Amino acid sequence: MISEAQFQNELQILISNAIREDVGDGDHSSLACIPVSAQGRAKLLVKDEGIIAGVEFAKMIFNFVDPKLQVETFIEDGTEVKSGDIVFNVSGSSQSILKAERLVLNSMQRMSAIATKTNSYVKLLEGTNTMILDTRKTTPGFRVAEKWAVKLGGGENHRFALYDMIMLKDNHIDFAGGITLAISKTKKYLTEQNLKLKIIVEARDIDEVKEIIVCEGVYRILLDNFDYEMTREAVALIGDKCLTESSGNINEETVRNYAECGVNYISSGALTHSIYNMDLSLKAI
Repeated sequence: MISEAQFQNELQILISNAIREDVGDGDHSSLACIPVSAQGRAKLLVKDEGIIAGVEFAKMIFNFVDPKLQVETFIEDGTEVKSGDIVFNVSGSSQSILKAERLVLNSMQRMSAIATKTNSYVKLLEGTNTMILDTRKTTPGFRVAEKWAVKLGGGENHRFALYDMIMLKDNHIDFAGGITLAISKTKKYLTEQNLKLKIIVEARDIDEVKEIIVCEGVYRILLDNFDYEMTREAVALIGDKCLTESSGNINEETVRNYAECGVNYISSGALTHSIYNMDLSLKAI
């Protein structure tokens, strides 16, 4: 994953771009009927149930829009919530609250849904040594918040983007001329570029697992679309030579079975691409 400094920078870029997109040259609805001096308060009301996420992100948004806005927090990120709960109150300029409202709600609704989905997978894996990972199947421009939400739900982050980890998948392997060539070229490239990036290699069958093991220097082997029997066989072959990861159409009904095959990680794009937003609202009080 990227550094904390990079992570924070990505959050600021996200907020800046989202406000630019939503506000443009001004919130004319508010400017037209609310005095610039008007002060107000609003509450973040939960109308659903699950894991709340995005509280700290909301504070960042409010601060970006107007540093004078004050947030009183009642429920922290990563907490289970139910309909009727009040997560926080925000007070200050009425115009500023309205300017930030939609970005706060859009972000928190999606982040909370992701955290809730992730947490459901984490609970299914309790008692095993397997961790759930997200993927790069994220919303363009919103990835940093979505990966934050996965962490708040109890999951772990995979690589952030193409630049912070090497991941040799089927197309890389085929274009490079095979697994051995792909790995050897990658090692040479990393040495020449003075880069210290971990290498993950995808295997499509047991023979490819064996070839990856022989190459050495691989951080993790991705067992893509393996059935349970193949997964158990691969885990036994790999032993402690490197870490293992299962992926490919794994859902709530199958995730526990894959974990019990002994893999270290299970990655699921569903954490971020197949969720329904949590119902939240920001109401004037």
